[in-house]
Amino acid sequence: MRADPNRCLLLIDDEPAQRRLVTAIGARAGWWVRGASDFDAARKMFEDPQEPKFDAILLDHWLPGEAGTELIREIRATRPDLPLLILTAQNDVAVAVDAMRAGASDFIVKPLAPERLLAALNSATDRRKGASELRPLTEKIAKSLGFEEIVGSAPKFRTALAIAAKAARARVSVLIEGESGAGKEIVAQAIHAASPRGKKQLHTVNCGAIPENLVESVLFGHEKGAFTGAFDRHVGRFEDADGSTIFLDEVGELPLDTQVKLLRALETGEIQRVGSRSTMTVDVRIIAATNRRLTEEVAAGRFREDLYYRLNVVHVAIPPLRDRQSDIPALARHLLARIAEQPGMRSLSITDDALAVLMSYGWPGNVRQLQNALFRAAVLCEGDALTAADFPHIANEATCGRRADDYHAKPLNGASQSAAFAHGAGITLFEADGNMRPLEAIEADVIRLAIGHYRGRMTEVARRLGIGRSTLYRKLGELGIGDIAA
Repeated sequence: MRADPNRCLLLIDDEPAQRRLVTAIGARAGWWVRGASDFDAARKMFEDPQEPKFDAILLDHWLPGEAGTELIREIRATRPDLPLLILTAQNDVAVAVDAMRAGASDFIVKPLAPERLLAALNSATDRRKGASELRPLTEKIAKSLGFEEIVGSAPKFRTALAIAAKAARARVSVLIEGESGAGKEIVAQAIHAASPRGKKQLHTVNCGAIPENLVESVLFGHEKGAFTGAFDRHVGRFEDADGSTIFLDEVGELPLDTQVKLLRALETGEIQRVGSRSTMTVDVRIIAATNRRLTEEVAAGRFREDLYYRLNVVHVAIPPLRDRQSDIPALARHLLARIAEQPGMRSLSITDDALAVLMSYGWPGNVRQLQNALFRAAVLCEGDALTAADFPHIANEATCGRRADDYHAKPLNGASQSAAFAHGAGITLFEADGNMRPLEAIEADVIRLAIGHYRGRMTEVARRLGIGRSTLYRKLGELGIGDIAA
């Protein structure tokens, strides 16, 4: 049964099992998936008047090289207006650049994560309804950063970093909450790097990308013959991470029965492989992250309250990018510098008119979406600097978006915007109506910024601000900043 007559995907793939997987993922989100074994079959479907109007193409088993890029060009020549998503096992930025320059709209690396595919498909559909521009390449440029390297001076963001930096030195569990793409993983990596366990590997588990029937095995391992298909003993991530840290991304996706076993591991340090009668003790620190409000999940009965409190010893709330608009210029320059380090890329500057376009947008995908937009613009740019003309899709969504809360950012006044362009940092002095902010609010922002800048070292904060440590703590209470240094 077709879920939505306006959303149809053409999947070019010769593997029936993969077609069934994509069909099942798409059906849950209202996509109707039509399959073709190769491009010749797809071409016949394009010419068949009985076939539906396609909204996007997903090409599987694409391989880099001349043959692969020629196939992309051939598809583009046949259907130049359709978003073309590439699914491949090649996790390489240079390969992504080649695919995009040949005409690909997006690049998805296997194993296929349902939320990643749906995000790309939904964005492709939204883009076609609003403009002819295609979805930016959603390639993630992985690089761990220390707290001192993380870009951002907005007060709420610096406060979050200060809390995270303070927690890094302890063994306590940390729960990071924030929207998708806001930077939760970057903060988790910084916490681990600044901890006594920082010289060991950080073990990352995306709880939302693991099939429900395999979650327990992935986390805790299994014995040979524990279930159908368990041909060998498997060591779980907790056992692998003994003496180090596990980052449980999207922890709110864990099934309730797995939550019980995770709670036991946190309380006792004991884990048990699936199919084993014995337990073992491991020393693992947990950093968890979620894009959900776990308090609401607890109230709805979807997340255990006792596990929530075990994970939420230290709470770090990452604000969305639309709430730290003044950070966008510095972030853009920082991300462009990282993009320039990738194979096939080069250094580019960015003009003030381009920054103004980026700052006018609400960034529902947060920093990850900003990086994607910059990556796409950098791939296609022929000059030495990115201008407003390099971001037509962003400008269009900022002005005509159907969801105003997602696509519009609160405008900065002229002075604040100029400061952001020049430095990408600073304290906002003016309200949106042009009047000065109260001195108390400005002072609170200065203290938050200093605490974040000096990574929670309160003696250093007091010395740099020219006040006594006891005065600093008194002001924390008076200004309602919170006991972030406790």
